[in-house]
Amino acid sequence: MEKVMADGPRRSGISSHLRGLLFTGAASAALLAGAPGAFAQSAQPAGAASDEIALDTLTVVATRSGAERAVDSLAAVSVVGPGELDQLMPSTTQDVFWGMPGTTVLQNGNSTQASINIRGLQDFGRVAVLIDGARQNFTQLGHNDGAGSFFLEPGLLAGVDVVRGPVSNIYGSGAIGGVVSFRTKDAEDIIKAGQTWGVEANGEFAENGPMGYGSLFAAAKVGQNVDLFVGGTARNRSEYVDGDGNEVPGTGFQSWSGIAKATFRPADYHEVKLTALDYESSYTTANEYPTAATTQYATDVANRTVTASYNYNNPNDNLFNWRSSAYWNQVQQDQVKVAGGCSNVTGCEGDPRSFTIDTLGFDVNNTSRFRLASTKHALTLGGDYFHDDVQNVDNFGFGDGYNPSGERSVGGAFAQWQADWTPWLQTIAALRWDSYSLTSATVDGTSGDRVSPKFTVGISPFQWLTFYGTYAEGYRAPAVTEALVSGVHPPVSIFFDFGFLPNPDLRAEIGKNKELGVNIKYDDLLVKGDKLRAKANIYRNDVDDYINTVFLTAGDSPACAATGWAFCYQYQNIAAARLEGFEFESMYDTGTWFAGFNATVSSGDDVENDQPLTTIMPNNVATTLGTRLFDKKLTLAVRWQWVAAKTADQLPDDLTPAQLDALVTPSFNLVNLYLGYQATAWMTAAFSVENLLNEQYTQYQQYLPSAGLTFKAGLRVILGGGEIAAATPAKYVK
Repeated sequence: MEKVMADGPRRSGISSHLRGLLFTGAASAALLAGAPGAFAQSAQPAGAASDEIALDTLTVVATRSGAERAVDSLAAVSVVGPGELDQLMPSTTQDVFWGMPGTTVLQNGNSTQASINIRGLQDFGRVAVLIDGARQNFTQLGHNDGAGSFFLEPGLLAGVDVVRGPVSNIYGSGAIGGVVSFRTKDAEDIIKAGQTWGVEANGEFAENGPMGYGSLFAAAKVGQNVDLFVGGTARNRSEYVDGDGNEVPGTGFQSWSGIAKATFRPADYHEVKLTALDYESSYTTANEYPTAATTQYATDVANRTVTASYNYNNPNDNLFNWRSSAYWNQVQQDQVKVAGGCSNVTGCEGDPRSFTIDTLGFDVNNTSRFRLASTKHALTLGGDYFHDDVQNVDNFGFGDGYNPSGERSVGGAFAQWQADWTPWLQTIAALRWDSYSLTSATVDGTSGDRVSPKFTVGISPFQWLTFYGTYAEGYRAPAVTEALVSGVHPPVSIFFDFGFLPNPDLRAEIGKNKELGVNIKYDDLLVKGDKLRAKANIYRNDVDDYINTVFLTAGDSPACAATGWAFCYQYQNIAAARLEGFEFESMYDTGTWFAGFNATVSSGDDVENDQPLTTIMPNNVATTLGTRLFDKKLTLAVRWQWVAAKTADQLPDDLTPAQLDALVTPSFNLVNLYLGYQATAWMTAAFSVENLLNEQYTQYQQYLPSAGLTFKAGLRVILGGGEIAAATPAKYVK
């Protein structure tokens, strides 16, 4: 089976009013920047240090018991901060994760749809993706082994936190691969300290496409305890050229986004935040390299999210440190077939189909702190729940056959105890209970529950060195498609037909991860003021009851024989999958110059038949070398990444020649250059060269070649003013 990825510069889903607002914002951005037609992105938070090491960034993604630096976390945690976003100048979600260990974004050039692979686990929520705390559970299955994706404009981002492995089981059912938490921009990102308002205008232009981008964000403090934030983006890319100089068809797209936030601090240490986010995009896509006979779809997609959160954080209150949020997310993808003739599977040109998911959810947790003798303790209790309502319609083809409508409810609760026994010994113990149920109009549902443990020990023989070991389990409930897909596939031949068998007895997957890691945090190593940060780990994740599609004949299955079909497909639990690997992430920074080195080595097998898993990404190495000159106003950086080949002997023996041809990929090298110059306190210019060597390459699990040599230029302007009133504002601790 295969992911159908959609296409087409068609736009019925975006209101003309919203489009007008966004293009007005883009035009205003260009005027403010003083560079009409040239658009920029990824502003750095006002007042943030451009040379801050990402691993020093505070994050709560690993334990939720309190903010800690990524380098101190007893888990495989990576952070992309504003400084990294500046240098990456991302045009797609995939660009944001450049070189990150163990993490790959799958995003073909003919779609803004993205999915994330962590340590060889992907699809159907194995990696939990959150945007401002809201789960992203969209699935659209077609003829590829891919399902589970999201849509996001990278220009909205203020940062990304990633934790790899089921150590993240406190984030809910499904995260046996890990968690990716996206944080969008907010008022504090553009209002400078001591001021009451701020405006940020970005413009960017890339010649390979070409691609234009513009955004405008505004924020204001209304009185002492109300922050307002609003903004929008517009991006338009034409079809790009690959390393061989050939235009890659279908790689153009248009996108718009709008965001609004309101933050209230009604009393000391209390904060209420309301967020509304709308992302819309249009493109034309296919599930293979398009030719005149290829089935192609004009696609309009909208990703809408509304989130409300209430947090209480008083450093003098040891009993309550409360965090809570509720959210609604809807992804609606409308497609019209625009090429490929007529087919029982895809319908005829002009036929529509739609895929929609509504997700409602909430997440609450509280941390209490206490001391027994000389030991500090933190007890975190929490729970979460989400409900997916899937409504897919295809009256002319089999799109809703691959993607049955149905409902899924998933909830759970957890308790986590963190203890600092001595300055050199820390332990974390947690238990999580998960429960789920699936239903549809045509098939009886399925349900299940389980308790998953986690235990971590951290030892710091020196202040700058920490070793940790973790055992953690995660629990992934089957998705609606996996358990409930059923029915005859439209005939592809007059001689036989086949279909899909539901599996309401499908068991949930259980990830059992063993991990050993080391954190290094050393200052004044070679020269006074320098910083060395590094994290390394080895892991083995044994996934019991791994879910995969199985080919069946009448002799294999009485249920298949009873249908009269020639053969069947069904999602089944295989005995186990084993995923192993090594990850390394580092950065050395003197303030004047900096250097980083990242590496990923991974493997994975179906233990039952000793065959490789197709979802294991190639090994890779990434390096960064840069300098800051002229009082750090000028930043120069070069990035190099080597990605290993994926050969036939690294893939299962039972693949067809066509499947092997699609998956086997040669190794490649990418070199990117970046130059950023802060011309004034309020204006920054940026330039980059991507794929400097003009390498011709296609990334693994993708079928379209990536872009060749690409030049980018951007300009960012941040203006602000006003003075904080003399009245004392409500206190709040982030």
